[in-house]
Amino acid sequence: MEEEVFGLRSIMNVYIESDNIISPLGFTTEQNFSALLECRSGIKFHKDKKYSQNDFYGAIIDDISLDDHFSEMADPIVYTRFEKLCISSITGALKQSSIDVSSDRTVIILSTTKGNIDYLSESSEDMNPKVYLWNTAKFLKEYFKSRNDVLVVSTACISGISALLMGQRLIQSGIYDNAIVCGCDIFSSFVMSGFQSFQAISYSPCKPFDADRSGITLGEGCGTLIITNNQPVNRKKNIKISGGAISNDANHISGPSRTGDGLTKAIDKALGEAGVASDKIDFISAHGTATPYNDEMEAIAFATSGLLKSSVNSLKGYFGHTLGAAGTIESIVTLESMRQNMVIKSIGYETSGVSQKLNIAKSNIQTKLTHCLKTASGFGGGNAAIVFSKVENE
Repeated sequence: MEEEVFGLRSIMNVYIESDNIISPLGFTTEQNFSALLECRSGIKFHKDKKYSQNDFYGAIIDDISLDDHFSEMADPIVYTRFEKLCISSITGALKQSSIDVSSDRTVIILSTTKGNIDYLSESSEDMNPKVYLWNTAKFLKEYFKSRNDVLVVSTACISGISALLMGQRLIQSGIYDNAIVCGCDIFSSFVMSGFQSFQAISYSPCKPFDADRSGITLGEGCGTLIITNNQPVNRKKNIKISGGAISNDANHISGPSRTGDGLTKAIDKALGEAGVASDKIDFISAHGTATPYNDEMEAIAFATSGLLKSSVNSLKGYFGHTLGAAGTIESIVTLESMRQNMVIKSIGYETSGVSQKLNIAKSNIQTKLTHCLKTASGFGGGNAAIVFSKVENE
């Protein structure tokens, strides 16, 4: 049935067809989710001076494992670390999909904050062209033989959800039938030093929403989702993007609003677009960076939006903060949670450190999940929320 969505003609639902996660926990969604079920974290203690002069905790993908995995597709020496992650994850999602990546009805959307940021460290008078995100877009277009330009979304830590919503709306507008949404960022000394300058790096594996939290733990990874207007027929129940919204609280270049107003607006608009009441949200995958201000702001927003009864977790204790990949990786975990009706334990959480009484998952919870909310907030005051809903085969 047709309906108006932001002035565009929406002629169909947008479904999740396939997905893939690459992280320190594995190279498929299944491997990653199995690790989460066992409460295994990808965060390790590191002494690598390439990233920091001080010892640190981080979630970093092993170089040898990545090259071994990638060698099945191409010569690892030819490609950058960032390119290898994107190619591997997109290829993994395509293997489970029936869409034609070279069709003019398919678009690739890249979500990242830094791309090939490690090339900034090269000592050269001329900047390596791989640093520029538009060149990465051109590279992916050529590699996958896409007939359409690859679109880049780089809106700090809300990039992943922003890219998913862009894909949904491009499909609803009738411009495309399918979107391949890939979120990726790598661990780098540039990002590490930036967060160290804010004194935001945790001295131990991060503890989202916990009273003993002391900051973020950085990570790297790649998550790809293929979304489509064609309902997949290989599942008894499918999952669609039922609503989403983006807001900006215009509060501070790096700090979130203390009132949670911006995130509240994004959540309420997302729920309204989805047609789902707040008491019908079974589970929230929070941004949960484990910084004092972010976690408190999110808690206030959840309370204001009437979501205190919903189960909540943060996946940062498993993957670290993967920046532009966080929204895609954590959305994929949310989808797999819905398929298996399982809320994953929020690792690192023991005692509440926020003012609102959130229903944080202190263990894995087997429960029916029909409507789930994923949130994100980032530098520049950005906030994003997306609602996923199960649908019966039509």
